[in-house]
Amino acid sequence: MSEGLHADLTERIIGAAMEVHRPLGPGLDEKIYETALCVEFGLRNLHFDQQKRHPVYFKGRPVGTAITDLIIDNSVVVESKVVDTLHETHVAQLLTYLRLTRLQVGLLLNFKNYSLQFKRITISKPSSQSAESLS
Repeated sequence: MSEGLHADLTERIIGAAMEVHRPLGPGLDEKIYETALCVEFGLRNLHFDQQKRHPVYFKGRPVGTAITDLIIDNSVVVESKVVDTLHETHVAQLLTYLRLTRLQVGLLLNFKNYSLQFKRITISKPSSQSAESLS
């Protein structure tokens, strides 16, 4: 068993992603993998929110909406990618989503290559800053 916050849940998510990647193979459109993940999560009785919208504020004024790919069991943000390799910009995006959602664990899943690539990101207890202070 892995250690860390939501370790069992992230293992279940990665297992579901491998189950999706195996038959579909690499390199399809990101939305295909996201939708297939939703099917697999449903079969595994994992609660998820797909394409959840989160308002973004700057100096107390709404400036837009951030949309997370998936949030699993109100605990883990999952971002699906189809890129040659995961970069720091993908990590930065996920960190922003974690701050915005006030969650502590996220997974980047990359379906482009022959083997599924994944990266687990954790942050300490979310800041007491409100989403309004995100810029």
